[in-house]
Amino acid sequence: MLDIAVAYNRYKFLGNEFLTWLWFMIENDQGSFRQHDPDLVSLTVGNRLVLENTLNNAKETVTIKGDNASLEEGLVALTKGSVVTEIHLSYKTGAQNWKFSLKGESLNISNLKLPETGPVETPDDLEGVVLEKVYLIEKVVVLVNNLFSHFIHLRVSNTWQNQTMSRIRKWATSN
Repeated sequence: MLDIAVAYNRYKFLGNEFLTWLWFMIENDQGSFRQHDPDLVSLTVGNRLVLENTLNNAKETVTIKGDNASLEEGLVALTKGSVVTEIHLSYKTGAQNWKFSLKGESLNISNLKLPETGPVETPDDLEGVVLEKVYLIEKVVVLVNNLFSHFIHLRVSNTWQNQTMSRIRKWATSN
């Protein structure tokens, strides 16, 4: 069995590749996400994207922030070998909207903004509101888990090297 530190260092690149693939899929094939969440209306890149490239033991970081920021600089960084290390996402189902950040190295979900819940008017309402909040948090966690599981199955398949990588490169250079 691998020591946890060894395993972490050996496989930490997977989270960043996942976020890079996720950005590609959001831009090119968002409809495929509905197989993981039939209620999904949209999954979009939010107001922050961080890319990193390690060149000759030096780390180059590109951060794109802002509600209407152009992601072209991020695409240029991809063509130079960068990967997405952090992405802010907006996730919509029906009338509900979540916003959260996802870090590639650990797949931590942070800055989670949940859809509005009903007001607590009586002490009896408190339990219902707590359960609703738990459900709303779980919805994001399940989405990320399902997408990551799909990515891992793709990543270990022949399709990754034969098709997916070339599609991502073509997308990054064509914009």
